Amino acid sequence: MEKKKARILIVDDEEDILLSLKFFLSQHFTEVITENNPFQLPRHLRNGDYDLIMLDMNFRKGDTSGRDGMMWLEKTMELKPDAQVIMITAYADVKTAVKCVKIGALDFIEKPWRNERLLTTLLKSLELSNSRKQVKKLEEEKQTLSSDLDQPFGEIIGESTAMKQVFSMVEKVAKTDANVLILGENGTGKELVARAIHRQSQRAKEVFISVDLGAIPETLFGSELFGHKKGAFTDAKEDRAGRFEIASGGTLFLDEIGNLSLPLQAKLLTALQSRQIQRIGANEAISVDIRLICATNMPLYEMVGESKFRQDLVYRINTVEIKLPSLRQRQSDIPLLIDHYLKIYTRKYQRPSLSLKKETLKRLQAYNWPGNIRELRHAVERAVILAEDRELNLSDFIQQGEGGQRQGKKAGEPESYNLAELESWAIRKVLTHHGGNISKAADELGLTRAALYRRMDKYGL
Repeated sequence: MEKKKARILIVDDEEDILLSLKFFLSQHFTEVITENNPFQLPRHLRNGDYDLIMLDMNFRKGDTSGRDGMMWLEKTMELKPDAQVIMITAYADVKTAVKCVKIGALDFIEKPWRNERLLTTLLKSLELSNSRKQVKKLEEEKQTLSSDLDQPFGEIIGESTAMKQVFSMVEKVAKTDANVLILGENGTGKELVARAIHRQSQRAKEVFISVDLGAIPETLFGSELFGHKKGAFTDAKEDRAGRFEIASGGTLFLDEIGNLSLPLQAKLLTALQSRQIQRIGANEAISVDIRLICATNMPLYEMVGESKFRQDLVYRINTVEIKLPSLRQRQSDIPLLIDHYLKIYTRKYQRPSLSLKKETLKRLQAYNWPGNIRELRHAVERAVILAEDRELNLSDFIQQGEGGQRQGKKAGEPESYNLAELESWAIRKVLTHHGGNISKAADELGLTRAALYRRMDKYGL
């Protein structure tokens, strides 16, 4: 008979009981651990996870009150709120049973037990334990994914030769489980491509977890990606699964991977090589099964030459490489994209009669779009909101490119000396100068990447 995969801890001060239970249960379950000293229970709970815990009610000779058992049950629930505990006693009564269940016990077993009934109780308790774990995992996935639900991800739009090559690569690589590296400027749609690969893969019914590595402080890297145990550090008030663990079975998308420091690159490489992670504060490794997709706007190969990025990590993450064209490299797609976003925002803001002048479209098509599709989308939304006529004029895109030049100002100068407009102008100018490279632009502006992102969002860039 095949053993049930389960890790069971038995805490009882009688060696004969421990020996008897271990002998019987080891025939049916993969791992059975025994402990005769209840004061060692907290150590067991801190250092490992158990599917079931069997806990004696009395640990002092002649004591039949059950107070010790209830005290250790309360301690267990304090240390591990999701622990699944079955009480053991030779002096079972309804009042004690009710008290234990109220504290958090799953069930009650009376000494001496019948093996068949004991096994049935454990199997049912294990089934309930697994169901609770699954619910908790789904809740964690829902919480992690909730931030993604409000993001404006639409279909990938494009008929240019450059985009047809991207579509072809996506179709080929999606059918495999190969690691993919997506390269491209900010705003070119790297996450959209990653999601398209996931949707067309064999993991399409599983989760897609997106992580912006550029937005995670270095001190929180391990906790965010690998999770932590309760008490591992000051703010670790409960056990938490990391992104690797939550993504297991599905796809993990690591955006802005070029921003990782060398020490963090080493930690990531170790996890990718072993396909195992270890929660901070835990002693046991957890196996994960993920499809890895990474993205960056940074020149990884140049960084390898400058010893700023590990060559072995580059080899690990780019079994297949997809390069996304900037919007200025696919200008023929701009009318399609504008039409797509016009339909979205005229419906959203209930302005169905709006249309675009041909001359305006030509000027927008000729613009450089340093912020790529993200900038174009914000420009169309703003134009729909601010337009006073039924036809959108270049003045409705006043902050964009050459259409934003005002009389009395030389080309390249800010539109006004309003501080907000000056800041917007400076950000656009530096982004254009660096070809949309966020890291270089942030350095020149004296900002962090996160601060630059916030300002880009504020000004619709």
